[in-house]
Amino acid sequence: MAGKYANVIIDIAHESVDHSFQYRIPARLMDELQTGMEVAVPFGAKNRSRNGYVIEITSHTQYDKEKIKELYSIVQKKMAIEGQLIQLAAWIRDRYGSTMIQALKTVLPVRDRMRQLEEKQYVLAVDEERAHALLGEYRQKKYTAKVRVLEELIRGRVLSSKIVREKLKVSPATVDALIRDGVMYTKTNQLYRNPVEEAQKEPRYHLNAAQQAVADKVHHVFFCRQKKPFLLHGVTGSGKTEVYVELAALAAKEGKSSIVLIPEIALTRQTVLRFYRQFGSRVSVLHSKLSKGERSDQFQRAKNGEIDVMIGPRSALFTPFSNLGYIIVDEEHETSYKSETIPRYHAREVAVRRAEMTGATVLLASATPSVDSYYCAMQGVYELLEMKERISKQGLADVSIVDMRRELLRGNRSVFSRVLYEQMQERLNKKQQIMLFINRRGYHGFLSCRSCGKAVKCPNCDVTLSLHNDGRMLCHYCGYEQPRVMSCPACGSKYIGGFRVGTQQVEEQVLKWFPAAKVLRMDMDTTRSKNSSEQIVTAFRKKEADILIGTQMIVKGHDFPDVTLVGILAADMSLQINDFRSAERTFQLLTQAAGRAGRGKEKGSVIIQTYNPEHYSIRLSAKQDYEGFYKEEMKFRSMMRYPPAGNVMEILVSADTESLAVRAGERIAAGIRQFCGSCLSDGGRTPVLIGPAPAAISKLNNKYRRVIYVRHETELFLQKCRMYLERQTADEDVQIQYDMTL
Repeated sequence: MAGKYANVIIDIAHESVDHSFQYRIPARLMDELQTGMEVAVPFGAKNRSRNGYVIEITSHTQYDKEKIKELYSIVQKKMAIEGQLIQLAAWIRDRYGSTMIQALKTVLPVRDRMRQLEEKQYVLAVDEERAHALLGEYRQKKYTAKVRVLEELIRGRVLSSKIVREKLKVSPATVDALIRDGVMYTKTNQLYRNPVEEAQKEPRYHLNAAQQAVADKVHHVFFCRQKKPFLLHGVTGSGKTEVYVELAALAAKEGKSSIVLIPEIALTRQTVLRFYRQFGSRVSVLHSKLSKGERSDQFQRAKNGEIDVMIGPRSALFTPFSNLGYIIVDEEHETSYKSETIPRYHAREVAVRRAEMTGATVLLASATPSVDSYYCAMQGVYELLEMKERISKQGLADVSIVDMRRELLRGNRSVFSRVLYEQMQERLNKKQQIMLFINRRGYHGFLSCRSCGKAVKCPNCDVTLSLHNDGRMLCHYCGYEQPRVMSCPACGSKYIGGFRVGTQQVEEQVLKWFPAAKVLRMDMDTTRSKNSSEQIVTAFRKKEADILIGTQMIVKGHDFPDVTLVGILAADMSLQINDFRSAERTFQLLTQAAGRAGRGKEKGSVIIQTYNPEHYSIRLSAKQDYEGFYKEEMKFRSMMRYPPAGNVMEILVSADTESLAVRAGERIAAGIRQFCGSCLSDGGRTPVLIGPAPAAISKLNNKYRRVIYVRHETELFLQKCRMYLERQTADEDVQIQYDMTL
C-alpha cells in the first residue's frame, strides 16, 4: 500500500498555497488516487464539502490519527491542468530538492486574486421591425438621446458603455429608461490586460530547404507516443525562429498550443513580432516586468484556450495550457534557464519532463549548444538536427584575434587595440553600425597577468582561484588556499590584477575617441524600467545610434542587419571565472557575439581582444568550430569527472552567523560521510566529498555561506544522498540549498 493519507491544498489560486491539510484516504480510493487529482474534502467545523488538489500521498502523519478526517471523493479522474502542474511540482521537489510548497509556488501560475477588468455592453432586445417602429416614436416625441442610442443599436446591435457615455453623450437616466422600455439589455464582458502591442501582419514567410527539412522532421514525430527531444544546432542567422513559427502554426491547426522560451526579456519584442504575423492576437508574452494583473490575465487566457503561443523567459514554461503541442527552448545553452532560488531547477530538464507528462514535443535550439545537451545528442538521448548556413547566403563574419599582450608591449594601454580603432573609424565613415561587447562576469573575482595572460589557478582543479577581500585566494572546488600574489607566478611580471573595465568606462572611451558617434549602452543600469530593453533595441535597429555597447544581453539572439563590426573586449574575463564551465561559457559568448555581425547585405567583421589567444575556446570560437570545441572540452571534463562525464551535487549552507554556518556545514559533511559509508557496497566508485569551504561569495545579504560538493559517477547516488540529508533534523536558523544540475 503506497500511502494512507493525502495532503490537500484547498485553494491553489490564493495565498493558502502556504498550507495544506491532511485527510485519510478511504479504502475504496486507495488504488485510484494520484497526486494532482481534484478531490472533495470535508472542511471547517461544519464539514462543508470543498474541492482541493492532492499534492502528496504519504504513509506518515504528524497529527492524531483519530482526528484526521476522511476525504469524500475524487471529483474528476481526468487530470485537469492544475493537477498536471501539481504533478510537475512534485517531480521538481523530488528532482531538485525543496519543500512541496516551494515547488508549488514555482509552478502554479496564479498566486494572487486580481481585480478583473470588465466592459459593460448594451444589446438590442427587439427585432429590426420593432426597433424601427420605436425609432419613429422617439423622433416624433423628440427623444433625441434615445434616438442616438437606438440608431447605433440598429446599425450594430451591440454598443459599449464607453461609446454611449463618451461619443453619444447619453445620461445614465436615458440608459435606464431604454432598458425599462425593453429596447435593450445589459451584458458584461471580461476584458484582458494585453501586454502585446498590435503590429502589422505580414505575408507568411516561406522556409528554405534546410528550414523545411527540420520542420518536417520534427512534426513527423508530433503524433508519436515515444518522442525524443530534438536538439537543433543551427549557426547564427540560419533562421531558427522561423522554424519555431512554422511548428507552432502546424500545432495550432491540430488544436495544440506552444510554449516558446527565450533567455532574455530584451528578446521578447523581436520574437513576438515574428510570431504576430502568423498568429495575431493569439500570441502573448510572460515575463517578470509585467504587472500582476497582466500576468494573471495571460494565464487565464491560456487556460481558456484563447492563446496559441506563449513566449517568455523561464517562468513561461508553466503556462497552464491543457493542450500542449510544442515546448521550444531557444538559445538552450543560456545560464538564465537555471533558477537561482529554491528549487534550483533547470528549464531545459523541466521542459523535457513536462513534455513527457503531456505528450508534447520538445525542441532545444542553439548555435552553441550546451555541452550537456550535445552530449545527450551524442548518446542518443536527444535527436540532433543541423542547419549549417545562414538564410541570407551571406557567409559567417571574418574573425580576427588580437593579442593584447603585444598591444601592451607597444605602449597601447587603452581598451581598444589599434586594429579595432581603425575598423571602428572605417565603419563610422561608411555609416555602418558597430557593437562593442564586454563580459563583466567575474569582476574582481580573479587575478590575471597583463604580460603573459595567465590567471592564478588552483593546482588541484584547473580553475582560477577566487580573490577575497581579506587577501586570501581560494578554490571553491577543493578548499585550496594561498595568500594573494603580487607578481605573476608564470612570468614574474608586476602587471597582475583584477580587470577593472566595465561598460561605463568603455562608453567614456568611445565618446573620447569618436566624439561625433551616437552611442547607446545596454546593461543592468540602463534596463531597470519596464520597457527600457525594448526601447534600446528598437532605437538601435532604427539606426538612431551608431554604436551599441553592452554586456551579455546584447549578444543573445538579436538581429541587427546593419551591424558590420563587433568588437569583443576582454574575452578572457569569462574564461578566468572560478567555474569548470568557464571555457564553455567563453566559447558560447564569443561565438554568439560574432554571430551579430554581417547578418545583412554587407560582410561582417569581428575583433576578439584577448590576453590568452592560444586557449582552445578562443581559438575555436574564431573559427566558429563547435564540434572541435566539444571534443576538446570533453577531454577536460572526462579527465576531471565534471558533468556531463560525471555528476556533481552542490550544497549551499546559509546562516546569520559564521559559526552557525560552519557548524551546519560540518554536520552536513558528517552526514554525507555516514551515507557514503553505508553505500560503498554498490560496487561503484568511491564518492568524492569536497568542503565545506567558504562559498564564492562568502557573505551575502548578511548571511554567511559555506559550500560542499559531492561527486559521483551516477546521478542516482547523489539523489539518494540528498534525500538522506533532507530526512535529518534541520536547524531552523540555517538554510540549505541543493543544486543537482551543476
